[in-house]
Amino acid sequence: MRERKSRMRNYSVVDLFAGAGGLSLGFLQTKRFNIVAAAEKNPNAQLTYKQNYPTVELVDDVKKIDSKLSDKFGKIDVVIGGPPCQGFSNANRQKAQTISTNNALVKEYVRAICELKPTVFVMENVGMLRSEVHRFYYSEKDRAIIGKLDINLRKDELELLAERYCEDQQEALKETLTAYSEYLWTDKEYLAVNVLYRQRNNYAKLKKAIEKYHHRLELFVKRLTERGDGDSVVIHAEYEMAKAINAYLNGSADGSQVTHAIELPIMLQRMYKHYQELVCNQIIIDGISLEKGICAKISSFPVFEYVQKVLGAEPYCYDIKPGVLNAVDFGVPQKRERYIVIGAKNGHKAVLPKGNFVEGEYRTVRDAIEDIEGVPTYFNVTTPPRLLEPIETEPGSLLSVLRDSDRLYNHIITETQDTAMERFKALKQGQNFHCLDDSLKTTYTDAKRTQNTIYLRLNYSEPSGTVVNVRKSMWVHPKLDRALSVREAARLQSFPDSFIFKGTKDAQYQQVGNAVPPILAKAIAEQVLMILEEDGNNG
Repeated sequence: MRERKSRMRNYSVVDLFAGAGGLSLGFLQTKRFNIVAAAEKNPNAQLTYKQNYPTVELVDDVKKIDSKLSDKFGKIDVVIGGPPCQGFSNANRQKAQTISTNNALVKEYVRAICELKPTVFVMENVGMLRSEVHRFYYSEKDRAIIGKLDINLRKDELELLAERYCEDQQEALKETLTAYSEYLWTDKEYLAVNVLYRQRNNYAKLKKAIEKYHHRLELFVKRLTERGDGDSVVIHAEYEMAKAINAYLNGSADGSQVTHAIELPIMLQRMYKHYQELVCNQIIIDGISLEKGICAKISSFPVFEYVQKVLGAEPYCYDIKPGVLNAVDFGVPQKRERYIVIGAKNGHKAVLPKGNFVEGEYRTVRDAIEDIEGVPTYFNVTTPPRLLEPIETEPGSLLSVLRDSDRLYNHIITETQDTAMERFKALKQGQNFHCLDDSLKTTYTDAKRTQNTIYLRLNYSEPSGTVVNVRKSMWVHPKLDRALSVREAARLQSFPDSFIFKGTKDAQYQQVGNAVPPILAKAIAEQVLMILEEDGNNG
């Protein structure tokens, strides 16, 4: 009798990067786990998490999750969470930020595991986490651990400035890096000019951007003009830019002259901003290469190798099992691949769950949302929930899981503009933006580069594709000429109707898109339970 009681005890869980709480919900649905604490930074996601898990201690910074939790709640059995991670790519040079702060959050996740020492941890992320593009830049902070764990370093060159912007000025521009801070614009100045550059292929939008930032641009132009021209390629390029913008503001130049003049200065600013990030993050720079443009010589190492070697080594000694799980295989009406890492210690063996749905038996969009097709949607987040008429649901069906409330919350949509409505009406189930007539594509600068998920009318007879922010993607209801509601997107993610999303309309859509489907999360939780209780061992 004593053994039976022991086997049925509940286990304590900490959820890091909790978002709206999809992972938490899956673990709670087993009725064998208690979420004692969670960390989430986003204010809107915090509102949702507090709404649905009012008794959980929620903090706004993962750095606040440390060993003191064990003093408060006792042994932490399981840590779960999905730290964001961005790929290593020279494509990042197109942004003002080269080093994704998200990657540092993976290290925070690992730190929390090391401090809390759970018996099992679950790390969730996109399916490519262990690919070569997901890497850390080698910094001064990494020296000790990299040497100790024999983590492989790769020599890389991070492009700071493309060759076409250097020509025969590489050496001179290289020298300016030693005093990069003297060349940096203010954040407001950079923002204004960068907006103009982004609208360089659409003169109507360029004109609006210049009107919006007119005063800021005037002040910037005045500063650069008063400084004057100079022999330096940087100073000269900025002076020419100031003249072009000023001429446009005075009506004596057109948009093409402005966009031509701002290109080199904005690229030089990105070079300085990238270099500043490397310096501020203590990235080890082994020199500057001028063979192809201007590149910083750095080293990098794979994110997954870091996770595996830190947590797999003494004194932690986790057995680690990674793999890609597709939510549709577990009964979610959506094809969504996620990379899952499970780690277990104290003699436990890490095992990933296996789905029990196969092609031909997958749950579909119809299974998830057809029953609420006739329920009126609304536009305002303050509108009360709709009442649902009770219906019979088959035991074990998707609806038996989803319809757990007589009220339909978050059945909110965006108001559809005339152009969008024309597109909606022209699309059949399964079609997207590329299926439209060219006359309906004119608002896009480069329609051919539009993703296949934009203006997608869902097919009732199939699982959906990966649910992201369906408001931004303009997903269309399978039968009705309207956008998909937050609740419909949540059902595709397998959130039950009793789960309420909070925050702004766009924030609700984003939370749904970011979440781990609860049905998949429950399958993972059940596997974790088996790991904890294997051979009668309670961890």
